[in-house]
Amino acid sequence: MIQIDVERKMLTTDGIQKLEVCVVIPQNELVCLFGHSGAGKTTLLRMVSGLFKPDKGIIRICDRTVFDSSRKINLSPQKRNVGYMFQDFALFPNMSVEENIRFAQEEKDNKVVESLLETFQLVRLRNQSTLKLSGGQKQRVALARAFARKPEVMLLDEPLSSVDMELRLSLQNEILASHQLFQSTTIMVSHDKDEIKRLATRVMRIGKEKVVAFENPTDL
Repeated sequence: MIQIDVERKMLTTDGIQKLEVCVVIPQNELVCLFGHSGAGKTTLLRMVSGLFKPDKGIIRICDRTVFDSSRKINLSPQKRNVGYMFQDFALFPNMSVEENIRFAQEEKDNKVVESLLETFQLVRLRNQSTLKLSGGQKQRVALARAFARKPEVMLLDEPLSSVDMELRLSLQNEILASHQLFQSTTIMVSHDKDEIKRLATRVMRIGKEKVVAFENPTDL
């Protein structure tokens, strides 16, 4: 379960806006975060991950408080057991595909690495430098690395926005398979309604100033 009850001011093209979020996300859900550009979707992910600090409020992950402004609790990203795939992938160019995936693990687990290499179709590329990979292959490595630490919460910020339809469908299958394998609670930003309907168990629509109620993916 993820409990989010926070506020944070944001500078947008419309001036300063206040993002207010008050939701409880059940365990093992795959929630798609949907809304217009600049509404605060990435800001919300970064607050959950610990990269951004809310102005006030509380964030709890699996009954553990990771942020509480009143009690001055603000755990670092490394202590939150949260996986985060960035839009720019942020791979290590001096490491191979397999080394990038292993680097994310706090406790080394060969079975998990092998499972991810197979799930994301990276077995034959395991010793390849990430500098020599195509965009789609880099995307697969970034996703595998994000899941490698077996996070309680997985945050995906438009992970499939820059790929063609054939690769997109394949990656959707791989995200769903990894989500089910590790039983993480996943929050994924997407603007693609077909993708949301295919993957999401719930939709969280975010407006200019606050998150609106959960919606059924089929209602989009």
